[in-house]
Amino acid sequence: MLYTAYEMNRRATAPVLTASELTARALQALPTPLAKAPAVRHARALCDIVAKARPTHDRPAFGITTVPVDGRDADVFERSALTTPFGTLLHFAKPSVPGQPRVVVVGPMSGHFTTLIRPTIKTLLADHDVYAIDWHNARDIPAEHGPFGLDEYIEHVMQALRHLGPDTHVVAVCQPAVPVLAAVALLAAEDDPAQPASVTLMAGPIDTRVNPNRVNRSAATKPLSWFERRVVDTVPSRYPGAGRRVYPGVVQLTAFMSMNPKRHLTAHARMYRDLVTGNAASAATTRAFYDEYGAVMDVPAEFYLETVGRVFQQHELPLGRFTWRGRRVDPGAIRNTALLTVEGANDDICSPGQTEAAHRLCTGIPEERKRHHLQNGVGHYGVFSGSRWEAEIYPVVRSFIESARNRERLTSNG
Repeated sequence: MLYTAYEMNRRATAPVLTASELTARALQALPTPLAKAPAVRHARALCDIVAKARPTHDRPAFGITTVPVDGRDADVFERSALTTPFGTLLHFAKPSVPGQPRVVVVGPMSGHFTTLIRPTIKTLLADHDVYAIDWHNARDIPAEHGPFGLDEYIEHVMQALRHLGPDTHVVAVCQPAVPVLAAVALLAAEDDPAQPASVTLMAGPIDTRVNPNRVNRSAATKPLSWFERRVVDTVPSRYPGAGRRVYPGVVQLTAFMSMNPKRHLTAHARMYRDLVTGNAASAATTRAFYDEYGAVMDVPAEFYLETVGRVFQQHELPLGRFTWRGRRVDPGAIRNTALLTVEGANDDICSPGQTEAAHRLCTGIPEERKRHHLQNGVGHYGVFSGSRWEAEIYPVVRSFIESARNRERLTSNG
């Protein structure tokens, strides 16, 4: 039903969007004196915004070809290190820069492509050898490959860490904080050599009972059956994933937009003014954000429903009830991995305190190997992108990883 409504709306609005795009191009092509007329600038700006006002299922490119390293530009080559039907472990290789700490970034599977955390990856690349799990759109994964829930997510994280080997650092951005911590705990319980040297959890829902917000209350006040009936649908026959049950990305996008409608309206009004006044750089920045924000991917229904039920409703991890394939997961088993948690003081999606709760669970990690950073002046996305991430949060992450790496070297040499 959700897919049907989406497709009907897409078809109904397609003529308007196409006409707006063609009109914007025609106005742009007018002779310069006429093109600069106030009425023409206003009309072109409006048409440009309307033409782009639609979600897509097209995965954007990471587009990271060079990064500054020690005062020079180093070439970056995107390579596949490991692939499954549900995700690809990408390596952002810099052949000219050997010896940097190896970091694997795990992004959320929450309705957007992993490219949403491009700023995190690009900033880390200056000082680290970066890998990232690039989740695939469930709409394009044939149903024959089976379900994908929290167990499978955790398994993918452990598989990536085992593939990369010892002395790897893992950074979990937002939603994957729980499965990443679970994966590290399982490796620790087995004394697996692939245990990471450090784990950084950024704005993730370790314990949503702490300082609950409206997202948490919304998840907790409805039975799981409500979510299954209202926001889960079956992929239609025209897509490769036909028959797979999914949480459609357009539903998540609608939910995100409805949380802060004033902010999004204000951003579009600012972009309209920038287009009218010729402030191309500012307009392009806003446009780039919404192009990325509007690129959505479907999420396997099993993963979505289990996350709502086990993380947001039953609080299995903080209550000591979380299991993986029938095995109890104990974060207290982690002893050799350093822990950093990062939160935004103004985060209205993952409230301050919810990620920091990991420290209370990881009783086996010495206190001197734990650190928490609360960043003032940022919301959820500011934790891993934007000026505060680059100037204030990233130096903390970089220093923490370097400290954990040095300790690992001393231990192995001693």
